[in-house]
Amino acid sequence: MMYSIRTTFNITASFLLLALLTVAAESTLPNENLRYSVNWPTGVSLGEAQLSASSSPQHMHFQFNLDAGAPAFTVSDRFNSDASGNFCSSQFDKSTSHGSKKTNDKETFDSKTGAVTRGSGVGKTEIDGSPCAKDALSFLYFVRQELSEGRIPPQETVYFGAPYEVRLSSSGSESIKLGGASVDADRITAAISGPSSSLTVDLFFLKDRARTLARVRVPLELGTFSMELVK
Repeated sequence: MMYSIRTTFNITASFLLLALLTVAAESTLPNENLRYSVNWPTGVSLGEAQLSASSSPQHMHFQFNLDAGAPAFTVSDRFNSDASGNFCSSQFDKSTSHGSKKTNDKETFDSKTGAVTRGSGVGKTEIDGSPCAKDALSFLYFVRQELSEGRIPPQETVYFGAPYEVRLSSSGSESIKLGGASVDADRITAAISGPSSSLTVDLFFLKDRARTLARVRVPLELGTFSMELVK
């Protein structure tokens, strides 16, 4: 049972962020700090997550923190992204603690050559990307920008340590519960595939100008986990 809980946390933390690409129009990006409840399939809370953004015309900074746990197992994840005003990544830092396993990773993006470098020093690796490559956080905010303009981004490679192919499709409008009230949200289905895993998740964006991310649903073997906006 402990193996199942540990595996579920590892997968959930990763895909909530992934599930938590081209030059965009002038940004409608807000300076914001959003809080989410991370829930078991039963609705019981596992913990909390925070998603924040700050920006200027030339620079954007995004941050995602997740703290969750079950008996004898805790998760503490920290993700930071720096990007240009067009959502093109310059650096992505990832620090995770899943039980006794801890990892630290950094990716840097070269807008001139399109190269994406993972790590530093003798252990670094470099792969070909694009002049406007995006990490998982800058991609999420780019998606929100595109939705606010009435567009869905085409399939593109997103970087979260390894490169992942992300394909988005609209599943229409859906009424969801938020803060005890029913609100209409755009449901976007994301098909995510990487070197050793693939998953389909549902993301729900409010119909406000910023297209605020209100809910993420992640179907896993143990059930459907969710991350829901706390208002």
